[in-house]
Amino acid sequence: MNNDKNRVCPVELANSLDNKIRRWLQNPQKILSPYVKKGMKVLDVGCGPGFFSVELAKMVGAYGKVYSVDLQEGMLQKLRDKIYGTPLEQRIQLIKCEKDKIVIPEKVDFILAFYMVHEVPDKDRLFATLKNFLNDGGEFLIVEPKLFHVSKKEFATTIGKAEAAGFKAAKEPRLPFSFSSVLKA
Repeated sequence: MNNDKNRVCPVELANSLDNKIRRWLQNPQKILSPYVKKGMKVLDVGCGPGFFSVELAKMVGAYGKVYSVDLQEGMLQKLRDKIYGTPLEQRIQLIKCEKDKIVIPEKVDFILAFYMVHEVPDKDRLFATLKNFLNDGGEFLIVEPKLFHVSKKEFATTIGKAEAAGFKAAKEPRLPFSFSSVLKA
């Protein structure tokens, strides 16, 4: 994959990641409801401004937890501002990661990596790390953008790397303008 594909989406474009058109095309409730239930612990890797994190927190309920991880403090600040003073503030833990290191305090039941894996230079390391975070029987949803970012061949290579880390591809949900795969621990 070419290095341009490994650049992260800048904070200045955060508003384009969380808007009504995207919510219509990529409705978080519709996409995530088959996988996320009340009381679950969830990891949103590359959470950006929290487009999915906020909905995940609503879905897991008062006894669930969402670990929202991003490389950029500016993205985490946008999410922090969004949930400040709401009950979601207690359900979402913001975690700044390093480009080659993610640390969360406990294992999770579900991992979401939406439109971010193509930004990671060392996918082998990423998948090995995420495999260690996922509870037995847990699920991992990877979604990557078809248009201008990831080819079918590149997505197949990505899933191959995830399988080499110990994940098992279970199904491929159909999402507009996207490649996607649900992986099992």
